Amino acid sequence: MNREGQAATAGRALAERLGRVGLWTRQLDLRPTGQVREAVAELEELGWGSLWFWEVFGREALTSAALLLAATRRMVVASGIANVWARDPVAMAAAQRTLTEAYPGRFVLGVGVSHGPIVDARGHRYQRPLAKMRAYLEAMDTAPWQGPPLQDQPPRVLAALGPRMLQLAAERAAGALLYNTPPEATATARSVLGPGPLLAVEQAVLLETDPAAARRICREFIAFYLGLPNYTRAWERAGLGPEERAEGGSDRLVDAMVAWGGPEQVMERVRAHLDAGADHVCLQVLDPDPNGLPTASWRALAPMALLGR
Repeated sequence: MNREGQAATAGRALAERLGRVGLWTRQLDLRPTGQVREAVAELEELGWGSLWFWEVFGREALTSAALLLAATRRMVVASGIANVWARDPVAMAAAQRTLTEAYPGRFVLGVGVSHGPIVDARGHRYQRPLAKMRAYLEAMDTAPWQGPPLQDQPPRVLAALGPRMLQLAAERAAGALLYNTPPEATATARSVLGPGPLLAVEQAVLLETDPAAARRICREFIAFYLGLPNYTRAWERAGLGPEERAEGGSDRLVDAMVAWGGPEQVMERVRAHLDAGADHVCLQVLDPDPNGLPTASWRALAPMALLGR
């Protein structure tokens, strides 16, 4: 079987493990580890079967994955994403294999090239991201390993917004993770990936029914992304041009990026992504406090974790 066939097979298996709906979070970085253990244990008991987490300037991604895996028994934990500029390919491959051997079937490595300002702040020079990722994956695949042999190749997913990175994900990974994009981008991504590879989509959601309050919170959330060209280009490809980004974002942009309202509005957006070709939707649940832990909303949305199971 060629690489593309192997990727498609891995993608289908991974989609089954992740389930149709999971969670994505950055808030756990801000909590002491004792609270993190309690929070993820409750999420598992609520029925959430998968949890994605970020890496920026908080906890280191692979260490964080080990913490989350140790605090749960069944949950699939996925890095969304581990920054390729943060560690060399041999270290990334070794960490992936270590977690795969320790927690069989429960760790998914999501990797990405991140964004210029974040990479620059690390002391690196952000350039030629596609070439960087291609060479990085090749080096991961040929990295030496002196640990216990693994039965299967551990799955990896690429953070991808543009068509070329999506094509690379179809060739060299189990699939792709989209972040902060509307269902129109999901449909485009599926057409690029083809039918086999996993397509996971992050979707920000907010349980708030008052339009003024909801859009105020949503604008605070998207403000950071308005300055990142990777996202603005992706939004333009989805029909959200520069005029939609003026003055903190139009109502149309806000409503496209964040599904706000009650659980029924959230479910409507989840189904839009699934109908557009997503295999898995991971919900980034917002809280009125940007740094707050949205425990009540996680509980309220927990029935969605059972979708398709």
